Amino acid sequence: MKKVSILVPESSVMQAIADPQYCFSAVNQFLIISGASPLFDIQLVGLRKEVKLNGGQFSIHTDALIDEIETTDLVIIPALFGDLNAAIEANGDFLPWIRKQRENGAEVASLCLGAFLLASTGLLDGKKCSTHWGFTNEFRRMFPFVEVQDGSIVTEENGIYSSGGATSYWNLLLHLVEKYTSRETAILTSKYFAIDIDRNNQSAFAMFKGQKEHKDIEIQKVQDYIEQNIEGKFSVEELADLVALGRRSFERRFKSATNNSVLEYIQRVKIETAKRSFENSRKNINEVMMDVGYSDNKAFRTTFKKITGLTPIEYRNKYRKMA
Repeated sequence: MKKVSILVPESSVMQAIADPQYCFSAVNQFLIISGASPLFDIQLVGLRKEVKLNGGQFSIHTDALIDEIETTDLVIIPALFGDLNAAIEANGDFLPWIRKQRENGAEVASLCLGAFLLASTGLLDGKKCSTHWGFTNEFRRMFPFVEVQDGSIVTEENGIYSSGGATSYWNLLLHLVEKYTSRETAILTSKYFAIDIDRNNQSAFAMFKGQKEHKDIEIQKVQDYIEQNIEGKFSVEELADLVALGRRSFERRFKSATNNSVLEYIQRVKIETAKRSFENSRKNINEVMMDVGYSDNKAFRTTFKKITGLTPIEYRNKYRKMA
């Protein structure tokens, strides 16, 4: 039997606790039906016997406290919610226990914003990690020694796993099911829960927010200029001249402030505008392309797919149908 310890932290997302429990319990049933023995011994593990979530609207009763678990095979850290600094502080007693389990050979998996608690252990330093696309900048600021994987759904490195945002943690759960059982069982599980087993990128769901949470006034001025002249074509030198900076100094400060090169930032702003246009208008591909300053269809298509994981036509069809 594989011991699975699903943590129940303060300020966590209830579904990210219930879904792993449901998933591994269902796999046990699939194995029993097939004539095999159940594989997973699943426990909800916490700092106290009852944990109230959502301002006390829900309560979760744990099966065991952390000091009652000597060893385990897999630690699952669910998504956190709300003020992440406060959530990490409230759950600080989990950190040495997680490190101890890892030292004893356990694998560790974080779901969505659970990556913030995992990174707080230091176990991710120098390693790759996935988290919710909307929190990558905050994650980088808090954990500069961790390599965030933009757009990635599942990241695995030496027995430490992390997932992208929100329900994409199901793809990590399926990944673990396949690793511990078989591809056949993982496919059965994906069909049972109606999850696309091969989804490997969350870029199509990401919304570029402009990365302005910095205090470099000159760089903010350039960011505003780019966004207000979305159809424009401008060189790095022109943008540097706008704020009276030399090119090298401008590029260095821009990268430091936004975590993007100037060219990357321009591309992301233009593609984000194109996405909104596909979602909210009936313009064709060429009209949208021209609106955001592209004249080369191939260049637009290539850049759009690089950023979103979908071609312009695929993206338009995906979200126009929803509208």
